[in-house]
Parts: sequence; structure tokens; C-alpha cells
Amino acid sequence: MRALVTGGAGFIGSAVVDRLAAEGHSVDVVDDLSTGSEANLEDARAAGEVTLHEQDIAEEGTEELIGGARPEVVFHLAAQADVRVSVSDPVRDARVNVIGTLRVLEGARQGGAGKVVFASSGGTIYGEPDPSALPVDESHPQHPVSPYGVAKKVGTDYLGAYRALHGIDFTSLALSNVYGPRQDPFGEAGVVAIFAGHLLAGDRCTVFGEGEQTRDFVYVADVADAFVRAATAGGGSVLNIGSGHETSVNRLYELMAAAAGVSDPPEYAPARPGELDRSALDPSRAKDVLGWAPATSLEDGIARVLDWFRERAA
Repeated sequence: MRALVTGGAGFIGSAVVDRLAAEGHSVDVVDDLSTGSEANLEDARAAGEVTLHEQDIAEEGTEELIGGARPEVVFHLAAQADVRVSVSDPVRDARVNVIGTLRVLEGARQGGAGKVVFASSGGTIYGEPDPSALPVDESHPQHPVSPYGVAKKVGTDYLGAYRALHGIDFTSLALSNVYGPRQDPFGEAGVVAIFAGHLLAGDRCTVFGEGEQTRDFVYVADVADAFVRAATAGGGSVLNIGSGHETSVNRLYELMAAAAGVSDPPEYAPARPGELDRSALDPSRAKDVLGWAPATSLEDGIARVLDWFRERAA
């Protein structure tokens, strides 16, 4: 398979590239390196044929670049991924996540791609579900309450239009809270990376609010597995990719502190406005359609993250 991965030098994207290269596929990576890094591609380049194209997907030329690569499958992960930025600067968010997505789809059309696998956001497209609906399945109404969530919903809507108009198949993967090696502990990073960075540096971790807010954590290699499976299955579907389980921030800290050998409690700070109280996705449909289920326990994943941070520090 000739694959193209947008955002392929980033945290999740590079894990997808790793998996594709290991399976012998030829991979073109399109990434502006604003948050990704060439270093994230070292393993994939050692394993197979990987070509990096430094390009902002929202800029002119994206269509021609992707079209010229003639990919069979496009994995679209490039995004402005910070919900807070989408609230403070919704135009910037739409430039990357809406206009950029349209340019990627036009490139896929021009290049004759048969399918696009899209990274959506299960934590935002469903808005704020009633706790009684958790874990949320794909039948839940999509009522996003952030510009980022709106853009991800719109992305899937455009995929549906391109399928109807141009015959390009798609699968939209609604991801829960992805964590794992290569996640940056700064900027838009998830709480696992932030805690890992502080714990190993000997700094106190901060928990916002009472720490009883929950998230659905899924390991990045398991997410990459879902993307590769979706290249040949799940056409026309939105599929939740998560564990189906809620883990509170307090419980996460307890697990990570124990694994890092830290006994100090975290510091608590006022809750951040707009933060969801609870979140969890039902992945049953992904199991039925893709044969996918998360394979990595939270405890094992935490251990791998801490090992990666230790190796990077050394």
C-alpha cells in the first residue's frame, strides 16, 4: 500500500507511520513540524520507505503535493489540537482544521486515493453528555461546544460529502484521551505526559479542581493499530477509539506517582473553566467493524511512558 500521513511527524501520527513502515508500506509524511519532529520518524525510516514533505496543510500547494504522491490511502491526523486555542482563536482553528482538511481531501481526490482515515475527537464531538449516557456510543447526538469539536464534526461531514460526490471512502475515528511515548509534556500535552515530566523531574504535579473529573485513556500504539485496520474496513463509519472506562485524575496521579516512586501528594488548583466533568467512549462498534480493542492496560502504558521519559532525559 502507498500511504500518506498528514501530521505524521507528530505524537499520534508518527506511531501510525511506525506501524505502516514496519508492515512494509511506502509512506509519505506531510507535516509542517510546528509540533511534530523529524526525530519521531527515525524508527520508521530505519524500518522502511518514509519520505517527509514539510508543508502546512492549510497553505496552497497541499492539494498538488498530496495529488502528486498518488496515495492509495490518506491518514489525516494533522490538526490544531488544542481546545483552549480553538476557543481563544477560532479563526486559526478553522484555518487548519477546516480549510486544511478540505485541502487534504482535494489532494486525495486529485491523487486518486481510495480512502481517507480521519482523526476525529470523541472527547469533543459529543459535547457534554449526561453522565447516565457514559460510555458514549456513536449513536449519541453530536453537539460540540468548542470550535475544535465543531471543526472535527465538520471534517466528518465533508468526508461524507466527498464519498457521495467523488467515491472516496472514509472512516472517522473518534479518539478518546490518547497517551504514550513522544507526547510533549508542554503546550497542548495530555495529563499523562505532564505528570510524567513533573514526577521524574522531582516537581509537584498540579491537579485542577477536585481531581474527580474522569477521562478515557487509550495507549498510542493501540490507536495506531486502529488507524491501520481502518485502511481496509469500516467504510462510511464513525468509530469510537477508547477504552470504555473512566479514570479520575486523582486515580491517574496515584498510579503514576507509585510507578515513579513518588509519595508526595499533588497540589490542587481551581478548576479550569469549560473542562468536562466526565468522559468515556464505548468502543464496541470498533470491535465489531475493525476487530479492534485496546490491548494495553493503563498500568502498562504508564510504565512505558515513564521509561520513555527516563530514556530521553538520559
